[in-house]
Amino acid sequence: MALLSVDHTTRYAYAASVDLAQHLAYLRPIDDGAVQQVEVFDLAIDPPPSHQRAETDAFDNRRLAFTLAVPHRELNVHASARVRVAAPAPLEVMASAPWETVRERLRFAAGAPFEPAAEFAVPSPYVPRLAQLREWAAPSFTPGRPVAAAAIDLMGRLHRDFAYRSASTTLETPLADVLARREGVCQDFAHLMIAALRAHGLPARYVSGYLLTDPPPGQARLQGVDASHAWVAAWVPQAGWVEFDPTNGQLADARYITLAWGADFGDVAPLRGVIAGGGQQALTVAVSVTPVREC
Repeated sequence: MALLSVDHTTRYAYAASVDLAQHLAYLRPIDDGAVQQVEVFDLAIDPPPSHQRAETDAFDNRRLAFTLAVPHRELNVHASARVRVAAPAPLEVMASAPWETVRERLRFAAGAPFEPAAEFAVPSPYVPRLAQLREWAAPSFTPGRPVAAAAIDLMGRLHRDFAYRSASTTLETPLADVLARREGVCQDFAHLMIAALRAHGLPARYVSGYLLTDPPPGQARLQGVDASHAWVAAWVPQAGWVEFDPTNGQLADARYITLAWGADFGDVAPLRGVIAGGGQQALTVAVSVTPVREC
């Protein structure tokens, strides 16, 4: 297992005073006791919240809801953690079921058992159904192809065909525009892969988290390491949820720390809120993930 240290700072500077703010933070890494174990976690908020409540959402993610009832011109949120991450079990790609079989397993049939993964096979606010994206993705879904092989091929094509351009899009950029421009950031590539899988009737969910900042010796630096990262979990029945990173064209490994997962970015934004006042605002985010040396 890898032991990683996370330092994540978010700063909002407002042009005018904010009189009241309600925020929701997904900043505590998931602790499943197996693949990922949180040894230390600390969250500092300035100004201090007037009220806060830790809770679990519908996807079993940990989150913090907090209220700022004092006027402020700046909000600083600093999360730090130490997390042990295990490499996932090897994926038996060609042994996975044909993608059509997985799709049919999820179709509704009266009296058939409900498959929980099915809730991730339908469109969501940031992941609409796009005919042009289904057409682009179709070559990855040849008849009888194992579902894991189809997902790997799709991930590779996304990595090759689309250019990573920092700040080239915003959260308001429609997915159709990202597809047409063939460029974006990690959130866009995650949404594209999710949309392509769902367009073929396959479940996929959005994963929010972190990626090791500096690579091990001899390995290239990956994209998306200077802020929170995003990737995709696709459902492979015999293996469970398998994680794919289309931004870097690889399966997730022990360099990845998961914060939360949901249908798309809107479910698991690291920090979001509603404010009264404030005017124009400037956002600064800094993330560092480093290995911890153990004696």
